[in-house]
Amino acid sequence: MLVNKLTALTVALATAALPALAQHEHHHEPAKDTTSHEMRDMKSMDHAQMGHETPSHMTHSFSLSLPMTRNGSGTGWQPDATPMYVYMMHGSKWNYMLHGSIFLRYTTQNFNNDGKRGSDSKFSAPNWFMGMAQRQVGKNGLLSLRAMVSLDRLTDGGAGYPLLFQSGESWKGKPLIDRQHPHDLISELSVGYTQRINDKIDLTIYAGYPGEPALGPTAFMHRMSAFNNPDAVLGHHWQDATHITFGVVTAGVRYGKFKLEGSSFTGREPDENRFDFDKPRFNSYSYRLLFNPSANWALQVSRGFIKSPEPREPDEDVNRTTASVQHSGNLGGKNQWISSTLVWGLNDAGGHHKEHSVLAETNLQLDKWAVYGRYEWVQKSVDELGLSTTFGRQGFEKLPVSMFSVGLNRQIASFGNTLLQAGAQMSLYKPHRELEPAYGKTPLSGQVYLRITPALMRM
Repeated sequence: MLVNKLTALTVALATAALPALAQHEHHHEPAKDTTSHEMRDMKSMDHAQMGHETPSHMTHSFSLSLPMTRNGSGTGWQPDATPMYVYMMHGSKWNYMLHGSIFLRYTTQNFNNDGKRGSDSKFSAPNWFMGMAQRQVGKNGLLSLRAMVSLDRLTDGGAGYPLLFQSGESWKGKPLIDRQHPHDLISELSVGYTQRINDKIDLTIYAGYPGEPALGPTAFMHRMSAFNNPDAVLGHHWQDATHITFGVVTAGVRYGKFKLEGSSFTGREPDENRFDFDKPRFNSYSYRLLFNPSANWALQVSRGFIKSPEPREPDEDVNRTTASVQHSGNLGGKNQWISSTLVWGLNDAGGHHKEHSVLAETNLQLDKWAVYGRYEWVQKSVDELGLSTTFGRQGFEKLPVSMFSVGLNRQIASFGNTLLQAGAQMSLYKPHRELEPAYGKTPLSGQVYLRITPALMRM
């Protein structure tokens, strides 16, 4: 059944993309699984630096031998062919980068089932901003600093924004259900040091308070497959929710196309006070294997043992397992690319409390126009959705929810290497039949938005 759903997603995305591709017929060939001209030029510069002089360009945050386009969230990898929308500045010793996103939008959830659960509308402004700085230390050392902030708590309030079937974290002691929680004001403060042994081998140590452990794929807000989508993924707490962890130390070794890393970190998710620094515990651990077979692909598998992630359930530990595949390719024209991600995540809290999630998303960028889509299938329990009283029973009975969204986005202005975009998005949900009395048979949600983001960086 899952294969059929994924097949349907592929067909739907292809159907949505065909009209736009027809308007750009001379650029319609799919991206080849080879390194782009930009990547080859960057690799040539990297090899030119093998003389171990200070590079005049920015490299990967954790390797003098890799391009900066491989940077994901935390210490994770994306494909080398991933486009970057950033501001950059080069100094005599330090190189700097700034990127981020602001959505100004109106969203309405479950608008075809007035009075049902999750029926809500709101003006909101999901946002984040991230700065990075790096410099070479000696002949083979690399020092990297990162800081990330989000004003979600100020723009969207303590309960965040409406998002049907979303769950995780709390507000005023009550679990957040059918809402996406706001992110912390300080979402990352980290330092990393990498020692290059040779062109193929790097040794890295990374510490963050907060930071991101070696667990899961690149977080959704940093994935180019989700570049134009304002919403968090429904499987966020099955896949990449550890991207804000108050206390993490990661050690990693890269050998060629592979990287193996392990982390010790705080299992507890951020508390309701989004302006403070939570207590570091270092009571959880994870490990991850990364593999980039070519410039167009990035794969990872990871497992984490998370101690008491939810303060409302302090005795419940979670074993999280994830696997993901990311693809990015240039379509041969100005600002024309495609990026896709497939993620599987499993939360295992013991007994029958084992819940799976699947995500598939794609962003097709055709200069000023973009079409994008997302499919999710998530198993959520009666307790997770707060339906124990409604159902007259408690426990971990799994109730799957499917969601398909499609959006259209267009650049309407540019200024100072900054883009202003306008977009619209629709989402259709198919909940388990036992959820239909509470939510309706096929809930629909929609939104319109303006977005501000840095422009595409030119190599």
